[in-house]
Amino acid sequence: MANQDMANHDGVELSFDEFDEQVNPPTSEPEFNEIAARLVSRRRFLGTSVAFGAAAFVTSAGLTAPGRAQAAAAPSRVSQGWLPFEPLAAGGSDTIRVPKGFSWHTVVSWGDPLWSKGVPFDHASRGTGASQELAFGDNNDGMSLFTKDGRSILAVNNEYVNRSIIYGNRESKLPENADDVRKGKAGHGVSVMEIENDGGTWKVIKDSPFNRRITADTPMAISGPAAGHELLKTAADATGTRSLGTWNNCGNGRTPWGTYLACEENFNGYFSSSDPGYTPSAELKRYGVSNKDWGYGWGAVDERFDISKHPNEPNRAGYIVEINPLDAQSTPKKRTALGRFKHENAEAVVAANARVVVYLGDDERGEFLYRFVSKDKYRELGDNSELLAQGTLSVAKFHDDGRGEWLELSPQTTGMKSQAEICIHTRQAASAVGATTMDRPEWVAAHPAQAQVYCALTNNKNRGKKPNKGGDATPVGGPNPRAGNQYGQIVRWLPDHGDHTAAGFKWDLYVMAGNPTVHSDDRAGSMNVNEDNMFNSPDGLAFDSKGGLWIQTDGKYSNKDDFAGQGNNQMLLGNTQTGEISRFLVGPKECEVTGITWSADKKTMFIGIQHPGERGRSHFPGGGDSVPRSSIVAITRDDGGVMG
Repeated sequence: MANQDMANHDGVELSFDEFDEQVNPPTSEPEFNEIAARLVSRRRFLGTSVAFGAAAFVTSAGLTAPGRAQAAAAPSRVSQGWLPFEPLAAGGSDTIRVPKGFSWHTVVSWGDPLWSKGVPFDHASRGTGASQELAFGDNNDGMSLFTKDGRSILAVNNEYVNRSIIYGNRESKLPENADDVRKGKAGHGVSVMEIENDGGTWKVIKDSPFNRRITADTPMAISGPAAGHELLKTAADATGTRSLGTWNNCGNGRTPWGTYLACEENFNGYFSSSDPGYTPSAELKRYGVSNKDWGYGWGAVDERFDISKHPNEPNRAGYIVEINPLDAQSTPKKRTALGRFKHENAEAVVAANARVVVYLGDDERGEFLYRFVSKDKYRELGDNSELLAQGTLSVAKFHDDGRGEWLELSPQTTGMKSQAEICIHTRQAASAVGATTMDRPEWVAAHPAQAQVYCALTNNKNRGKKPNKGGDATPVGGPNPRAGNQYGQIVRWLPDHGDHTAAGFKWDLYVMAGNPTVHSDDRAGSMNVNEDNMFNSPDGLAFDSKGGLWIQTDGKYSNKDDFAGQGNNQMLLGNTQTGEISRFLVGPKECEVTGITWSADKKTMFIGIQHPGERGRSHFPGGGDSVPRSSIVAITRDDGGVMG
């Protein structure tokens, strides 16, 4: 999730999470005396962590928090096996830095037209509603590259728009008329475009039949158990099977049959109430829906975002959206069987029994980690188009002894009336079965050659201090071993018998991020973190075809106090066999590094630079006095070798 900022009524910058928490605080404080009895010390946790074998995982001994002397001695400057490079130092410059022997260039930036009838980006006006509908969206996040007949089609999430930037031509830095709102809605969604390598430089092919903008106003089909349920019916759609638009898509996924999965995350911040006396339901509050939006003003122009008039409309957002990137006329489908929450990404794998398994994180403090297993089996040459329509949804329970299990979410286990209700109120269902509250589960990545799965737990300042929005306690222990966790960690698990559909698994931590130059306790991080590779807030995760784990960060870039020496957000490459982590890329000022995919020949890596200059101190990629613009960049080896 983007580290999005906004101002409260006192002008103080708040993240969207903090705004939601201020407007809609947790329902109750748990009995922390009772919780204290359940706390497991970090020493005991690490001492009993399960070691999966040196050939596959770092042993528990490798996770001991180092002192400063240990940190200095820890290995970090050994190049990464198949992709040799000299790891970078942290930094704070307003550009992208990659190691010697590698190069990068910009492929596309926010506002660049995808069709000839579009217009070049206007740095003065920042565009109009009409121009944005024909252009690449803002704040690109997850993405995947697809091929057809030798052609490269890139599908990219456009998570949100920076109000102070997209409306920088307005004195208020906010939308001031209907066209401003139109422009903002068009900046969200998904951009699909054909790209080509022209003499070593990747560029967009304007007017390609594959080019498409999917926005907050694009017609969608609603599929799965919740389709047609009373909670999804509105005045505009009495059937509860058709909706308009997708927005705040964060991470992504891709299916084995070649479709793109866009993941609706912070959908709540776009709804508001024209009636200040309206009281949202407890179910809406659990998802952060309130009478106030985040300043986008959609409800003032589009009535469906007014919850006092259409209280069911928020129930139609918060899903995985399946898109066929090779058919610009196809209708995207909201897959309710995969649950409704603040989706980060969707990692799909085919299990040994041919069922499709999708791992899913709910990116909010104290929320949960989920797994979907398809009812039907994947057929390599068959019709798999509805495999995500039906299946079993489960939630993770982690035990302190290094074991874990998947708890099925069904009417029998949750006490809820129907599977449809579970798929709409998924957070409540997970609370009902006692799932483990997590430190903001973000991207999940599955190893391409082994049954191993990793999840970035980015941070959680409330760990051990406050419950989640549903009142579930957030005790310190298990995969969330630090109170007030500001650095984050990456948890990994090994499904029993190597079977992704198994009910049980073993788990440990691949890394605990931290700052060993400032701290000597658990805030220093695990032994594979040292002064040369330290980072905070792991967010994006992806494996390349060689089994390298790419780690992208979306954290604090203050470069002072607890974050001294960590510089701008970055991308690192992890070796899951040795535990080694090396910094490969440093982004420009005030950005998040996110989204990753590769060309068909693996010789180009594409990554995203999101919200550069979100606080006004960047001009990436244009430099000078240009408007900062989220962009996709291509990275290649100067020797023409593979990147993934």
